[in-house]
Amino acid sequence: MDLIRKLVDTTFSVTHMDAIDALRAFFVFSTCTILSISVPDSLRARFVTYGARATSTTVDSEPLARPDAPDRSRVQLALDRLASLRVPHSYFTHFYVASVLSSLFWAFQLLSRGPAFQAIATRIGPQHLEKSMSIHQVLLCWALMLVQGIRRLHESRIFSKPSSSRMWFVHWLLGLAFYLAATVAVWIEGTGTLMTHKLTLDDVQVTTAPTLRTFLCLPLFLLASGIQHDCHHYLFSLKKYTFPTHPMFRKIVCPHYTAECVIYLSLALLAAPDGEMVNKTLLSCLTFVTVNLGVTAAISKQWYEQKFGPDAVKERWCMIPGLF
Repeated sequence: MDLIRKLVDTTFSVTHMDAIDALRAFFVFSTCTILSISVPDSLRARFVTYGARATSTTVDSEPLARPDAPDRSRVQLALDRLASLRVPHSYFTHFYVASVLSSLFWAFQLLSRGPAFQAIATRIGPQHLEKSMSIHQVLLCWALMLVQGIRRLHESRIFSKPSSSRMWFVHWLLGLAFYLAATVAVWIEGTGTLMTHKLTLDDVQVTTAPTLRTFLCLPLFLLASGIQHDCHHYLFSLKKYTFPTHPMFRKIVCPHYTAECVIYLSLALLAAPDGEMVNKTLLSCLTFVTVNLGVTAAISKQWYEQKFGPDAVKERWCMIPGLF
C-alpha cells in the first residue's frame, strides 16, 4: 500500500495535479478516447456500434471478413481480434449497480471520514479547498446521484428485452469507471467544507429556504429524469425496430440522451462551489456524457435513415436541438 501511495503522490507531483485535477483529467481523457475511436470509420464500425446498428464490418462479436482473406492486413486482423473481445449488452446493468453501490460507499466514508475519503482529501491542493461546496450542496448532489443510479438500475431491469447483442469490453470497462468517478465528482469539490464540518443527521434537515440556483436547477433535474424515464418506457413498448412516433421523438432522434445531458448539466450547476458559476469537475463529466451519447445519437440517426429513408429523420436533430 505504501508503494501505491508513493506512486500516486509522485505522479501528482510530477504532473502538478491533485485529486480534483486527476478526476477532471480522467473525464477529458475518456472523452478523447471516445472521439479517437469514433471519428475513423474503420474504428467506429469495429468498436462503437453494436446490435441492430452495427454496420456490415462486424456482426456484434465476429468480423464478417474471413481472417485468411488475402486483402486483410495485419493491422486489420489485429483490430478485428481486438473488436471480437465483447461482453453481453445486458452488462449495461452493471453500470447502475456500480453507481448505486459507490454512492452508498461514499455516504459511509463521508459520514465517518473514512480512510478512502481521507486518501482523497489529503491529496487536494489548497486552491481547491478554499472554494468549496456547502454541506447542503454535497448532500443534495449525492442524493440526486443516488436517485439517478437507482432509477436507471430499475429501468435497466424492467425495460430490458432478451437480446444477443454484445458490446466491446472496453466500452463496458469505461462505463464502470465513469460511474465510479461520477459518484466522487458530485462531492469532491466540497472537500474543504467536509474537512471542517463533521456530517450528522441534523444536516439532512431543511432549515433554510432553497437558493435561487436550487429553485431553478432541482426542477430541471427532476423534469429531465421524468422525460428520460418516459422515453425509456416508450422505447421498451415498441415492437422491434419500429420507428418512434412519441412526441418527444418528433424533433430529436434521441431525446433520452438529451435528458441525460440535462441531468448532468443540472448537477454541475447545483454543485457549483462558492463564487463559481459551475462545478468544473462535473462540467468535465458532462463533456464526456455529451460526446459519448452524441456519437451514439449520430449513429442512430444514420441507422434510421438507412432503414426508414432520409425523409423520416431529415428534420430531426440528433440530440441537441438547434445545434446537433
